[in-house]
Amino acid sequence: MNKKEAKIQIEKLKSEILKRNYEYFVLDKSAVSEAVRDSLKKKLIELETQFPEFIAADSPTQRVGSALSKRFAKIKHLTAKMSLADAFSIDELSEWRDRLLRIIPGGKFEYVAELKIDGLNVTLWYEKGILVKAITRGNGTFGEDVTHTVKTIESIPLKLNEPVDLEVSGEIYLSKKSFENINSWQSKLGKELFANPRNAAAGTVRQLDPGVAAKRKLCAFFYSMGKNNLSLKLSNQAEFLKAMKDLGLKVNDYSERLKSIEDIALFCEKWAKKREKLPYEIDGIVFKVNDWAQQKKLGYTAKAPRYAIAYKFAAEQAVTKIEDIVVQVGRTGAITPVAHLTAVKVAGSTVARATLHNEDEILRKDVRIGDSVIIQKAGDIIPEVVEVLKDLRVGTEKKFVFPKKCPICGGEINKAEGEVVSRCLNKDCYAQQLERLIHFASRKGLDIEGLAVKIIKLLYDEGLVKSPADIFSLKYEDLLGLPMFKEKKAGNIIGAIAKSRVIPLEKFLFALGIRHLGEGASRDFAKYLARIVGEKCEEVVLEIERPDDSQISIFETEAAHRAKGYRINDVLLVIEKMNLEDLGELQGFGDKIADSVLEWFKDEANLKLLADLDAQKVLLVLPEISQKAQVFEGKVFVLTGSLNDMTRDEAKKEIIDRGGKVSSSVSAKTDCLLAGENSGSKYDKAKKLGVEIIDEAGFRGILK
Repeated sequence: MNKKEAKIQIEKLKSEILKRNYEYFVLDKSAVSEAVRDSLKKKLIELETQFPEFIAADSPTQRVGSALSKRFAKIKHLTAKMSLADAFSIDELSEWRDRLLRIIPGGKFEYVAELKIDGLNVTLWYEKGILVKAITRGNGTFGEDVTHTVKTIESIPLKLNEPVDLEVSGEIYLSKKSFENINSWQSKLGKELFANPRNAAAGTVRQLDPGVAAKRKLCAFFYSMGKNNLSLKLSNQAEFLKAMKDLGLKVNDYSERLKSIEDIALFCEKWAKKREKLPYEIDGIVFKVNDWAQQKKLGYTAKAPRYAIAYKFAAEQAVTKIEDIVVQVGRTGAITPVAHLTAVKVAGSTVARATLHNEDEILRKDVRIGDSVIIQKAGDIIPEVVEVLKDLRVGTEKKFVFPKKCPICGGEINKAEGEVVSRCLNKDCYAQQLERLIHFASRKGLDIEGLAVKIIKLLYDEGLVKSPADIFSLKYEDLLGLPMFKEKKAGNIIGAIAKSRVIPLEKFLFALGIRHLGEGASRDFAKYLARIVGEKCEEVVLEIERPDDSQISIFETEAAHRAKGYRINDVLLVIEKMNLEDLGELQGFGDKIADSVLEWFKDEANLKLLADLDAQKVLLVLPEISQKAQVFEGKVFVLTGSLNDMTRDEAKKEIIDRGGKVSSSVSAKTDCLLAGENSGSKYDKAKKLGVEIIDEAGFRGILK
């Protein structure tokens, strides 16, 4: 980037950050997460570091705080407020520790770790133990007088336990439960919902009517003292926290004294997992050198204290740049545009691609190659472009032209009436055939161990596998001599294929890749078929050819090469007799799914595939009828976040075995959200919709 481009980009970044800060701090209606503002600021810092001649006094990197709303009286802080430097990894925390040692060589540091509450910063003045003033952070020098609302907060004492003069800072916040109650009330009144607890807390503190604040059950934690407190004889942060508690001010109970960077890393890891279980939101951890004498020696930079740092949890949103847009062709012919991004860390992993969904979505958001965008990755959601930062455009961005022909096979592309997805109509398209094979062998399909995507592509390109049935005709000799294959690997894959000849019916149905028939619908269909097939058909036992012991030893028992189950042809005969009315009996089976299923089983190419699989001795195992209490009968669940004591698939099975259904997205039809650790946007949406939310402990309690 040359100087001219850098100057333009710096000015645009400053303008964008100013706009986002105004939304966040003044209007309390920020549409993006704090991680987005952090990401924008970090980019600005990088450019200003590279081109210092363009640093100006109005840059967000040169001042603390934000603009005042002018709704309340301005009060000058006794002690100016400073921001903390941020760290986003353990390596950055280690670098912070190293900087401390350079200032105090050989220093024996003890650290205090405090949870970073996601709320509104406030400073209290006490005179002779009586609360006289409450002031927001404001721009760091002047804040807003919000004494009238802060006095309504029950956790803030109007009179301390000792008659001391005190200037103390903390965070006003709302518990998750209070936040849900407020938004529920807002919804009943037809008013706009708050985006998150932080915005709701800020909006409540800035109410002109203290009665409104009194009803909303605000809380507060306190964590730092100003310079104007000569009457308190304290020497470190840990003593301060104890003293505040003794005076009657609430401090967070989860602070810890730590001795090393290893202790700090463990503390970060622990709370990254546990934070969702807290009754309030935290967005990170603050680490401070405990000893105040050492703090004084370490001093301050122009903008932040050197003795403290804020560790931010992995962001679920970030700002990056679209380097290119390409289209992918899926197993059903769906044409999906994908953004190739400048790699960026989101939710703890590096993201270099994000879905743009379809042509209509690109046009609606006006996404262009070269755009700066906000991307999001929450829980198990595929990264997606949330917003285009159009104000950062420099004029070199290019509009994306959606292809008229399939980019893989050159076949016709069509968008059916009422659909948003365009599809390649050529069923022999290389991409579709390959994706169907990948789907068939995938973990949620037949789960053939060793058949990774690159292996399937190699087998397809070598002409050894053109359809799913060809997988079962592979021989040990076919694999030897291919790139990446040696004797052990070839034998293991042949053995894994042999084992997969016996497959649960629901996994087989899903593996076929029938359009609209997802995991949940496949399970429902399999249960429906099980009753009929079990009554009308007989199980068979087939001998599976056992590989030569000199080549492979994967078969350890007799059962491993004897297959027991139902013939595919028997199941097919049952399905062929079904009609739309029969499938209408299945709960959740709408006309779209039913039509798709019936059409698939009428297609000659699909019937040939089933016949070929039957000839290869692939057998189907019917699902058992659950004997467990149907406590989730008719309920629709959505899962988000990570679980500690079970996998997500195990949790899904428990729900299904008890009569429930599992959906991938939260909607008005969702009955319950099972929220694990590091839950994302699904959790927020469930709250807004008033969906019941249970954690892992509550879920396991129901299962007992």
